[in-house]
Amino acid sequence: MFQVTGAQLHVRSTGDGPPVIQLHGLTSRASRERAAGLDMTVALTGVRTLHIDARAHGESTGRPNPEDYVWPQLAEDLLQVLDVVAPGERVTAAGPSMGAATLLYAALEDPGRFSSLTLLVPPTAWETRAGQAKNYLRSAGMVETLGVAAFARLGRLAPPPPAQADRTKETMPSVSRELLPSVFRGAAQTDLPDPQRLAQLDLPCQILAWTDDAAHPLSTADELHRLLPHSTLGIAETPEQLRAWPELAAEFMAEHGGLTNEGIRPAGDSAPAPRQEQI
Repeated sequence: MFQVTGAQLHVRSTGDGPPVIQLHGLTSRASRERAAGLDMTVALTGVRTLHIDARAHGESTGRPNPEDYVWPQLAEDLLQVLDVVAPGERVTAAGPSMGAATLLYAALEDPGRFSSLTLLVPPTAWETRAGQAKNYLRSAGMVETLGVAAFARLGRLAPPPPAQADRTKETMPSVSRELLPSVFRGAAQTDLPDPQRLAQLDLPCQILAWTDDAAHPLSTADELHRLLPHSTLGIAETPEQLRAWPELAAEFMAEHGGLTNEGIRPAGDSAPAPRQEQI
């Protein structure tokens, strides 16, 4: 566990080699991203993967303070972890939604720490953020009045994106009832960086998005692709296309992150689990 202001962060280290960081989305945890098809480390060998639970998520702790969960703060947490687990090293990093936003803020703060970014299903931003913020505030109130189970039941009523049609939908938050309202209120008051700042990010960025998901609209992915000067964009409309993402990410990381692609294995949920170490 790593101590940061107001929280202890859980990090799972796997394997040996150049460091690859995997983050997760809002109310999720690092260990759940493989089942969702969003763990981009499953097709890599010969690397050290670091799966990080954001504050209040998974096995990390937190406090009931919405300002703790805005994306710039999560980026500061990430940089503090990297100072300990990969001091002086450039890292390759991937993350969905909140994780993608965290990576963008961290890279703007310290671009020299990163070799490349893989930004998965970017969240609502700019013009679309206000509507999503209202949803988060309603969710916070629901958790406080009805509980987490009621919130999870409501989440199961929404259809998944077509790319996830063959996967079991997990709606139970990996955040405690005590902290979940603050997590939602923090998400409601944050947004992606100013577009002019993003246009100055001199870093290879791979953007992978999917269709028909109001919380992760293609408009954000398209605008990021337009703004980021060294970006690529891929879109998944089917489960087969989503299953190809880990190999696409591995090839991108090999090309831009200083990794070898000789050990890339076919991605899949049955990929063997290498040695793990709790940090």
